[in-house]
Amino acid sequence: MIAQIELTGVNKHYGNYHALKDIDLSIEKGSFTALVGPSGCGKSTLLRSLAGLESISTGTLKIAGDVMNKVPPRKRDVAMVFQSYALYPHMTVEENLTYSLRVRGMPKTEARKAAAEVARTTGLSHLLDRYPRELSGGQRQRVAMSRAIIRHPKAFLFDEPLSNLDAALRVHMRKEIRALHDRLGATSVYVTHDQIEAMTMADRVVVMRAGIIEQQGRPLDLYDKPANKFVAGFIGSPAMNFIPAQGGQDGRSVVLDLGQPQSVDVGYPVQPGRELTVGLRPEHITLAPPDKAMLKVPVAVVESTGAATYLTTATTPELAVVINGRGGTAAGETVGLDFEPAQLHLFDVKTERRI
Repeated sequence: MIAQIELTGVNKHYGNYHALKDIDLSIEKGSFTALVGPSGCGKSTLLRSLAGLESISTGTLKIAGDVMNKVPPRKRDVAMVFQSYALYPHMTVEENLTYSLRVRGMPKTEARKAAAEVARTTGLSHLLDRYPRELSGGQRQRVAMSRAIIRHPKAFLFDEPLSNLDAALRVHMRKEIRALHDRLGATSVYVTHDQIEAMTMADRVVVMRAGIIEQQGRPLDLYDKPANKFVAGFIGSPAMNFIPAQGGQDGRSVVLDLGQPQSVDVGYPVQPGRELTVGLRPEHITLAPPDKAMLKVPVAVVESTGAATYLTTATTPELAVVINGRGGTAAGETVGLDFEPAQLHLFDVKTERRI
C-alpha cells in the first residue's frame, strides 16, 4: 500500500478545547475514504487540517511523503470542494474553471483548452458561458468539482458537498462523484454526517466521535463487526436495536430483557451473569407465528413504503423491525419475531466494547 496521506499522533487544540486527539490515519493512494460522525466529532477539522486551513497543534501530517505541518494551503497541492460551492458569482463557468490556472500564469488559450477537457468529463460543456446564478444546485456542484479537477491535485477533499441538494439529486450526485473518482484514479477524502453516503461511496470509512477515531475499515466490515456500541448504532439505517441483557447461567446463552426475560443460545461461551447490551439490526429480524417465535411482542406503529414495512414494538426498549414488502400487520396486534443468534452483537455494559 502506498500512502498518499499520513497522519501520525495528530492533535488540534482550540485553547482548552481538544478537537483532535492522537489521530493516526493512513489513506492509500487512489482510494476513496469517508470521514463520518455526528456534529462536532472533528471530521471537518481533520479535513481542514489536511487542506492547511487549520494548523495542527502536535503530530505529523504527510502528503505524498512530504511533511506538510508548516506548508501553506496553496502549496499543498490539494483541492477542496466545499458545501457552499464557493464559486465566483461574477465569473462564467469557464472563468471559474480557469481562474487558478490563470493565476499561475498559464496562457489563456491553454487554460481554456483545459477547461473544455474537464467540462467534457463532468458534463458542463454546454454551460461554460453561464454564470453560477443561472445554474441548478447539481450543476454548481459539478462546477465546484471541475474547478478542483482542473488542477490535477494530489488529493481531493470534499466537505459535505451534497448537503444542500434535495434527496433525489443527492443519490444521483453520489454516483457521479464516485464514477468521477474512479475515472481519474484520484485520492479522495470525503466528509459527511450521512452514513449512507459513506457506506455507498467509500472504499474505507473512518468513524469519529469527540475528536478520536472509533473505528476505520471497509464499509461492510464496520457493518458486520462494529468495534463498539457507538459504531454499531451509527452504521446502518435504520439504526441497530439495543437490548439490556446478561449472560445466562448455562454459559452459552444471553437473557434478553424486553419486559420479560428471553433466553437465546448464542453458540459460544458467555460469562454467566455478565451485564451486556445486545445489538440486533432491524433488517435481521423476521416475522414468525407467535406460538413458534423466539419473541412474542405487541406492535405499536406500522409504517409502509410499499417496498418495505417498518414496525415499532410496544416493548421497553422498543424494537425497530424492517420487513420486505407489505407485512400485513396492524398496530395493536401481537406478532412473533425471529432472528439468527449469530446476528446478535454483544457489548460490555461498562466499556461498550464488542465482546
